[in-house]
Amino acid sequence: MSKIKTRFKTIDGLSVRYAESDGPRSVEALLTSPWPESLYAFDAVWDHLAGHAHLVAIDLPGFGHSELRQDLLTPQAMGEFYVRVADEFGLTKPHVVAPDVGTSASLFAAARHPERFSSVVIGSGAAAVPINVEGVLSDWVHATDLAPYRALGPKDVVTVAMDAIEGYELPDEVRQDYLAAYQGERFADQIPYVQAYHQDLPVLGELLPGIRTPVGIIAGRKDPVVPVANAEFLDERLPNSKLYVIDVGHFVWEEDAAGYARSVLDLWQAS
Repeated sequence: MSKIKTRFKTIDGLSVRYAESDGPRSVEALLTSPWPESLYAFDAVWDHLAGHAHLVAIDLPGFGHSELRQDLLTPQAMGEFYVRVADEFGLTKPHVVAPDVGTSASLFAAARHPERFSSVVIGSGAAAVPINVEGVLSDWVHATDLAPYRALGPKDVVTVAMDAIEGYELPDEVRQDYLAAYQGERFADQIPYVQAYHQDLPVLGELLPGIRTPVGIIAGRKDPVVPVANAEFLDERLPNSKLYVIDVGHFVWEEDAAGYARSVLDLWQAS
């Protein structure tokens, strides 16, 4: 049984699903869901991190079980939402853990609100310019017709992700939560977010050298959709970054939960 207990909160007019830990409040952390999963992606690392910080995890708007709004489906717009969430939960200067689609959004937030966060942990998300993604993610980023994706059911979408996870058996509760997050045409509705990489990643690339917030970049050495070159691209340009390359695939937080948590805590302790 997962220790993650979810609730809903209205933020900026949207119904946002979240969960909180009972950890110490002297240190705070905001965790955001990867795609195509949900905040239950942190199930395997929850206890590791909750002993060191009070955790607030959310499904980003339009992802997981949070309400979608079209104007937030770009990394730049989502970055501003990170600040709204921190304000709404009264998080003074939290650490941010934002893998996958949160990578670019959280970096925009750090660039434009330089004193708002204590650190940012990212990775497994597209960042390089020109865009460097492979496999199904490349298909989604470059798709010119979303009609085929509108025909997919939740099992089709989630199975793609589940099949890519190595060395970790998803608890049934987590699997069912992922499936429930992609009913109807929800997956197709999310694709414009990653297609916005075409416009937003070049903008972010120009901002990277000015980001002073400590940034931890956690990458899977064997990631089949986001090559390690994306992490290296960021590490070369960010002035206060640390790169952690773990010998797993894309879903580092599940495939090596202990290693992922060690990397997060290493950055927290150094920040």
